[in-house]
Amino acid sequence: MIRILVSAAPIDVAVELAAVEGRGAGGVASFTGVVRGDDGVTQLELEHYPGGTERALTELAQAAARRWTLLAVTIVHRVGAMLPGDRVVLVATAARHRTAALEGCAFLIDQLKTSAPFWKRESRGADARWVDARQSDAAAAARWVALEPECRTPGAE
Repeated sequence: MIRILVSAAPIDVAVELAAVEGRGAGGVASFTGVVRGDDGVTQLELEHYPGGTERALTELAQAAARRWTLLAVTIVHRVGAMLPGDRVVLVATAARHRTAALEGCAFLIDQLKTSAPFWKRESRGADARWVDARQSDAAAAARWVALEPECRTPGAE
């Protein structure tokens, strides 16, 4: 089961995790990303390419499901304006054993940060700016290629 949702609606983690847990797996792993407010951010706005974003997330989920034999993958990502403390993303994976669920989840969030087509703008009071990708995110995503060549981001050469 692969579930991909890109929406402006708040993420209901309990509902999403219940669906993943219902797959009968021995291990379920999840990551929830939250808008940080510790560095003065008053609002985060995410834009995306409808259709293209969902396709990219589906390809990532399929790659993870194949590599770790995952029973379920859920990726829910918000778009639009969000405030500090709001949930931005939920990634959840289920597998027969915890190691596969944990590694699949880590792979997905690392890849999401670098290869999913989202554009991020941060506001600090009246000042707003588009945010470039971070080198640390690229390094985290690249480690999967070094560990396992079949973990390359779909479409990447």
